[in-house]
Formats: sequence, structure tokens, C-alpha cells
Amino acid sequence: MYQRFEEFESIGNGVNNPQRLASTNECPNACGLCNNHKSGTLLANIDVTNRCNLNCDFCFANARACGYLYEPDIDQIVDMMRMIRSQKPVPAPALQFSGGEPTMRDDLLDLIRMAKDLGFSQVQLATNGVNIARNNGYAQELKDAGLSTIYLHFDGVTKATNPQISLHERAVKNCCDIEMGVVLVPTIINGRNDHEVGAIINYAADHIRAVRGVNFQPVAFTGAASDVDVLKQRVTIPDLADRIELQTDGAVKKDYFFPVPCVLPISDLVEAYTGKPQVRFTTHQHCGAATYVFVTDEGLVPINRMLDVNKFFEAISGIAEHLNQSGSLNKYMALLDGIRQMHTSLKESETGSPAAFWKLLGSTLIHQDFKALKDFHWNALFIGTMHFMDNYNYDLSRVQRCCIHYATPDGRMIPFCTYNSGPVHREEVWKKFSRPIPAPLPR
Repeated sequence: MYQRFEEFESIGNGVNNPQRLASTNECPNACGLCNNHKSGTLLANIDVTNRCNLNCDFCFANARACGYLYEPDIDQIVDMMRMIRSQKPVPAPALQFSGGEPTMRDDLLDLIRMAKDLGFSQVQLATNGVNIARNNGYAQELKDAGLSTIYLHFDGVTKATNPQISLHERAVKNCCDIEMGVVLVPTIINGRNDHEVGAIINYAADHIRAVRGVNFQPVAFTGAASDVDVLKQRVTIPDLADRIELQTDGAVKKDYFFPVPCVLPISDLVEAYTGKPQVRFTTHQHCGAATYVFVTDEGLVPINRMLDVNKFFEAISGIAEHLNQSGSLNKYMALLDGIRQMHTSLKESETGSPAAFWKLLGSTLIHQDFKALKDFHWNALFIGTMHFMDNYNYDLSRVQRCCIHYATPDGRMIPFCTYNSGPVHREEVWKKFSRPIPAPLPR
């Protein structure tokens, strides 16, 4: 799997307006997106509070143990959002409010509305789901404010692996009732809940009305989880893929997973056709992996059984190259011709012809009808994993190609794994902008 993923290495060009100039030997201690960084921001995180209504023993933010309050005011958060959207050549398209537990802020709905006004096409919320479960109308309020996705902490389907399972089930039901998109986010720990990865996927499939995907996160030994048995509890991406194949009875095979940069040919194609810079998934090839499955009456049908993925992306690359060689007047015909040739990448699935996928492809690429992509997403289940780093597997080449960044009140963008491990900029930022915890009001 490592060798297969190596073939997808793609180093980006960074951003046109780095926040600072730095020499290579400063990385990663003097952080803030600099001229050494190789990728733009695909997803920006803003920690809106370190308050939390749970106390998980593997929280990488270690929020409840800080002993101080970190909670930027609304003006600071707006400044951070504007800074994120100022990135060139392509502003970050997606924003996640994180923490702590963001739903503990009374002004969260206002922040979501402001994010949409500032141009973020995707706004998501990283949450433990407690307040969404306990307040039946809260999910609707979040959706009405413009929230795209609820990124729900969800570690298992039993009380033993997920002590909050009853709350999580209520939160998912409340989202199903209004068709609010949910991604389940399990932290996978060897020996604790790795035996339930298949059951989590089945749970997601059973709730496809709202659950758009499962994004497994093998535990990173940082924050509250820094003092544990690494050799005993470590789970890698190949470990996880093995368990998924075994626990889905071979329906979702290890070989069906592809690394994040595999989708770069699509960015190349859209850039060639529109002449405009696009977001580029130049994440390190070993940071994450994903596949899609369709939920049918016959069970899970992976997209890999409808499509030869390697040939598909090769064909997309060929179309992009053809478009770059065509004059502007010939681009439409070149695109149409390329799509016809790409038909060889499709193959019959056991559930019938790939006509629906072909219709989606034509609508999206020829007519630029991106509603078709949304319809596809609502009829498919994303299964992915992102293995964040800790001090035991810290890799500068991964840090320098990170596409998930934290915005800070002092105007910096910091790669995810540098913020949470290595130099641990999170603690530095939170302390710098903290204030004492307010004393409780007298009864």
C-alpha cells in the first residue's frame, strides 16, 4: 500500500502571498504559512473556544485540562476568516469551526452566517453532538444559518466503545429528520474500538439519509492521549484498511483506497477548461486515503466496481493535456471528444450498467452542472481516513505539504499537525490569547 501510494506524490507550489519568508532550517518552529510551504489551504480550522462539556481521555486538544479560557471574540474570528479568504491564488473554500466544543458559544449561528457571507462554500462544525442531541431544534437552526456539514465525533456503535452512543444516535436522528449532512469521525485506537470499524460503516449506511461519510482518524498521541502505550495502541492507515476489508466481509477492499492527491487530474482538467486556478489537493500521499461506496438494497457497492479508478484519472489527465493544446474556440469539442474516449475507463458493475455515473460525468464536465456532483454525494457514502501526526512519527515533508490549516488571532495559518504536535503551537496560541476562567455565579 505504501509503494502504491508513493506513485501519487505531487508537490504543489504553495501560495502566492506567503505570510512570511523563512529559511528551511526554521521549519516547523517558526510557523505561519511561509515560502517553504508547498500547498494551499483546502480546509481552514478556527478554534472558537476551549470550553467543552465532555472530558475525553484521548482529546488531542486536551481542552478541559487547560486551566484557562481561550475564546476569541467575534471581531477576532471575522478577522481570521478574512485572512483565510485572502489567500492567493485560490482562497480557501472550506472552513471548520472547532474547539473545544463550538456549540457552547451563544454566537455560533452568527459566525456561520458570517462565514457564508465571506464566501466559504463549505462551512462545517466539529462537535461531540451533545447539544445537537439535547435540543431538537438546534440542527435546523444550524442548517438555516448556512452550515454545510456536522463533523460528529463518533467512536463506536456500542456503549463499551462509545459511552456517548445514545446521545450520538439522537443527534444523528435529529439530522436525518431535516437531511442535515453528517460525517462520522471515529478516533480509532488499537485494542479499544478497532474491532468496530465495519459496524461504524454499516451504521453510516443505515443512516444514509443524513450521514454522508465516515472519516476515520487513527489516534494521534498528543494532547490528552500523549501518555499512553504507543506500540500497543497505534493504528496506521494500512492497519485500518485491513480491518475495514475484514469487517465488511470483503465489500470494501484495502486496494479500493486511494491517497488524497489522486484527484489532482480533476483540478488540472477544470483549470484547463476554465482558465482559472483551482484548489489543488497536493497533500502528502501518506496523510490520508479514501474511497466511495454506494448504498443499495444489495449492500455496499464500491465505486471501484463501477470504474477502473487508475484508468479514469489517466483519461482525465489526457483530456486536460488535450485542452491545454487546444485554442479557446476548440475547448468544448476537445472536452467532448475526450469524454467519449474516457468511456473505456468505465466497466459494468454487478448491480447493472454505470449509466448513472456516466450521466453525472457528462453533466458536470460538459455543462458544468455542479448540482450533479451534489446529487452524487447524496447518493454515495464517503469512507476516508486522515492519520494526523504526533511526536513519534513527525515528518517535515508531510508538514510542508499540509492542506488543513489553523487560523490564529495573531494572523497566522499553521499546518494541522504542527499546531497539535511537534512544536505544539496550539498551546502557545491558546495561552497567548487566554483569560482566567470566570468564577461561577453565587447561587
